[in-house]
Amino acid sequence: MKKILYAFVALVVIAMASCNGKGTKRAVLSATEDSTNVEVDENDSTVYGVAGDGSAMHSLELITDDGDTITYLMNLDSDTDPVVGGIMTGDRMAVIGYKDGDGEMIANKVINITTLLGKWTSIDKNFQIEEGGKIESYVKAEQNPWTSWRISNGRLVINRDTFDINNLSADSLSLENKNGIFDYKRQK
Repeated sequence: MKKILYAFVALVVIAMASCNGKGTKRAVLSATEDSTNVEVDENDSTVYGVAGDGSAMHSLELITDDGDTITYLMNLDSDTDPVVGGIMTGDRMAVIGYKDGDGEMIANKVINITTLLGKWTSIDKNFQIEEGGKIESYVKAEQNPWTSWRISNGRLVINRDTFDINNLSADSLSLENKNGIFDYKRQK
């Protein structure tokens, strides 16, 4: 039995070494300066920061967590508005974008994390999305309550479920995944 265990451990070590550090590592990202840390995948291409006062109707000035300032132009070629949750100076933002041929930064998806935070309710769910990646569930009889969240590559990951954010406003949240569309109202 010990030989099998040693062989298994050796295989794991060899597999990890052969990845040359290219595996899916975890990195820590602070949701806000005063909050606890949120874990995100190292392969997450989302840029995090706060909206600067240089934001306008078709652009976002993002002061990144690294202290850089990036001006993103909105992708107007898209059929849908790339911004969910609005843009307010000082709000925490998550941006998926790219550099175009002219060297301009283009935003494909902008998620206002500040708007996402708060209490949400539906027929079967009653929960609060909190800073630091925590979700508080208020439905006692729920079998698998949501307990954690993060943004990864422009999508909302709750526990192990991944959702597209179809709509996010001051009073409504609409999420979609392979199981359907889920609508929530903000609870006051």
